[in-house]
Amino acid sequence: MGDGVMQILAKPIQLADQVTKLADDVHSFRAECQELKSKTDRLAALLRQAARAELYERPARRIMDDTEQLLDKALSLIAKCRANGIMKRMFTIIPAGAFRKMLIGLDNSIGNVSWLLRVSAAGDEDGDMHLGLPPIAQNEPILFLIWEQIATLHTGNLDARADAAASLVSLARDKRYGTLIIEEDGVGHLLRLVKEGRVEGQENAARALGLLGRDPESVERMVIAGVCSVFSKVLKESPMKVQAMVAWAVSELAANHPECQDIFAQNNVVRLLVGHLAFETVEEHSKYTIPPKVTSIHTVVMANITADPSMDSSEQPLLRQPIHSQARKNQMHDVVQYTVTGKKNPSDHHSVNVRQPLIVKGREFEDPATKSYMKAMAARALWQLARGNSTICKGITESKALLCFVVLLEKGENDVQYNSAMALMEIARVAEDDAVLRHSAFKPTSPTARSIVDQLLRIIEKADFNDLLVPCITAIGCLSRTFRATEKRIIGPLVRLLDDKEGVVMREAAIALTKFACTDNYLHLDHSKAIINAGGAKHLVQLVYFGEQMVQIAALILLSYIALHVPESEELAIAEVLSVLEWASKQGFVIQDPELEFLLPEAKGRLELYQSRGSAGFH
Repeated sequence: MGDGVMQILAKPIQLADQVTKLADDVHSFRAECQELKSKTDRLAALLRQAARAELYERPARRIMDDTEQLLDKALSLIAKCRANGIMKRMFTIIPAGAFRKMLIGLDNSIGNVSWLLRVSAAGDEDGDMHLGLPPIAQNEPILFLIWEQIATLHTGNLDARADAAASLVSLARDKRYGTLIIEEDGVGHLLRLVKEGRVEGQENAARALGLLGRDPESVERMVIAGVCSVFSKVLKESPMKVQAMVAWAVSELAANHPECQDIFAQNNVVRLLVGHLAFETVEEHSKYTIPPKVTSIHTVVMANITADPSMDSSEQPLLRQPIHSQARKNQMHDVVQYTVTGKKNPSDHHSVNVRQPLIVKGREFEDPATKSYMKAMAARALWQLARGNSTICKGITESKALLCFVVLLEKGENDVQYNSAMALMEIARVAEDDAVLRHSAFKPTSPTARSIVDQLLRIIEKADFNDLLVPCITAIGCLSRTFRATEKRIIGPLVRLLDDKEGVVMREAAIALTKFACTDNYLHLDHSKAIINAGGAKHLVQLVYFGEQMVQIAALILLSYIALHVPESEELAIAEVLSVLEWASKQGFVIQDPELEFLLPEAKGRLELYQSRGSAGFH
């Protein structure tokens, strides 16, 4: 909808006036010209009405271009009918069907301009009435349907705008239609509805925006349109249902265009998502000294949540459940009793990069399903925002959101648990290559790091094949360089997974163990011995011989590292690992893996050297 429409109306109005004027001074086909004049008059009246209206510019340009071409042809036809003199009339040929074709064209133009006027005023009075499609839309009906919905978003009442956003949700599921919605200026109107609409309209608009951001180019255009600042505002102020849908949309945009991660962070989206994650997940009163002897997960949470000194009392997050009531319901009883009777420790206050946001009043009264969905979507958004981004991962870990993930991984609903596990996995992946982040967030002495490892191991030891198992295995593997040689809990559960029924579990377990045993790990010797002592050799031999190809490769890489670092191992000789490596070196799949191309011959050579020399000692 724009002011530039006035310029494209001037020429059609001028042409219509010329046709009307010349139609009264014709020398042939007078009856046909009068009928043509009548329809042109009607079209000119609609064009003048359009000049006084606020038109939707995208369809207006197409319709006016078509109308201008038609009126130009009508003017030429009228000019032929004004030919004077016998000779001019004899050599002026007008096909018999020319007037009939022109009258049909004028009817179509009248229908097109009438539709344009209706669609530009959609929602003023007849917002619930379908406007139909104009004649020009015969070849592209979907485009004109999209125009109708976008026009309703611009001028309709709130109910009509909510319905229009729902229609765009259906259309946006198709990639081609989604591209048209963006090209036809739909994003700006959806963003306005997200800010100004009722809950249903806001949800529909946020869902549509999430569906539209399916590729980098689309997300880039949405970022330019201001999606990041609008989403930030919603996450701070809107009803929780809308915030949850916006969090989902953030996750979609970040997943499809990681370059927008930092822009979201600059608009405080990460901070606000962490606040939603922490709401009713952890106790926000951290002003007390916690007894070091209490070791439950919840006491670790209590010990590590930090207050934000930059916020005044009105901004502090509200405590949703009284301490004395919560204490009677869970294992924090002893901690809470100490907390209530203990002394405050002012030195416990620390500032963090991601601070708690303002709490929207009344959100504690939301139904449990909405709260759970909000946490699931906040975790999902943080998962996608953290992916491969050291800066955001650092902000998340400094906000103590890791503790929220730990609690939600234990007590959340299925979606909450899965998204929390994926977020932890992505942060661990970044920490694997970022020594600063690894040392700050996952120090072995850190209660937070210990609680994370406890939760990951609990799931790994349970070994149930569900959505949580694989990301937890991956996370433990990525944290391999944070474990000391004295840490005895990690290797055994991972080795047991090498005998799992699911190929993906065995492969991920082998990859995780490889991160412990590879040369880049400073403690590779200790870890390799631990894998052997846990019975890993026999499992790996079986996987190399009989596993699926992806499992074979992962198992062979791990077995090669172990043979390289502990070639003198009697367990390797008993398991006939040398024979396994010799067999594997003749297989075609080895050539396809660049790591095995150099690792396997070296491991085989080391094993031949030690085991051939001391083979008698193994019998």
